[in-house]
Amino acid sequence: MIRRGRAGGWVYAVLVGLVASSLFPLYWSFVVSTRDNAAIGETSPLLLPGGHLFDNIQRVFTTVDFWLAIGNSLIVATTVMVSNVVLSSFAGFSFARLRFRGRNTLFLLVVGSAMVPAQLGVVPLYLVVSDFGWYGRLEAVIVPALVSAFGVFWMRQACEGSIDQDLVDAATVDGASVLRTFWHVAVPAIRPQATVLAMVTFLGAWNDYFWPLVVLDPAQTPTVQVVLSQLASGYFTDYALMLTGATLGVLPVIVLFLLLGRNLVRSISTGLTRA
Repeated sequence: MIRRGRAGGWVYAVLVGLVASSLFPLYWSFVVSTRDNAAIGETSPLLLPGGHLFDNIQRVFTTVDFWLAIGNSLIVATTVMVSNVVLSSFAGFSFARLRFRGRNTLFLLVVGSAMVPAQLGVVPLYLVVSDFGWYGRLEAVIVPALVSAFGVFWMRQACEGSIDQDLVDAATVDGASVLRTFWHVAVPAIRPQATVLAMVTFLGAWNDYFWPLVVLDPAQTPTVQVVLSQLASGYFTDYALMLTGATLGVLPVIVLFLLLGRNLVRSISTGLTRA
């Protein structure tokens, strides 16, 4: 029998240190965004906010079309997140709890596709996007990311660990369709894991820089990461301007974490309990 002791003071000290080291870069970015660019060259460390935050925010919105970039990134990241959660959950449920010919072979092919470096598919994918006439349109970023091999693998493992095969068989015997079984049996059981997948997918789509830079028009359909690179370009780097944009760009991710953080902690706690 495992006895759970009370955490000592050193445990809290280590946890506080880890949290502080994780949050300090974000705090330092905020501090710099409240200063002018001349403050970066000061010998004393920048630890307290200044009084130039609103001026820097105004400069960000006048330098680049930040509202358009935020809107485009929200459309891309939200669509990719919802699509990955829905399609990966259903595919994972099918691979884990439905019996059909070639199930293991197809799953190995899906997992094997994740081993191929994404850089190898840039040129063929660019040609396909051009043939469809999607260059410069958000479809070029959304469609290739609608479902991922990692998402299918993650949700398949979640279904195997959270859904009893007897429940699926009982629902089938009662005459429930596959979709109804998935909705009433699988979805309530895998909701925490689906939340984790949603957060990971949203973060990946939001932070994607290379592919949007290749297939989108920076003037017509920019994303947040593309306009942040524009803020960093020029004869000299305006760190206050650049980090103000970075601080604004990370706000939607923080809001999403605040909304879904409880399910994330629940998923981690469930995994540790089963382990």
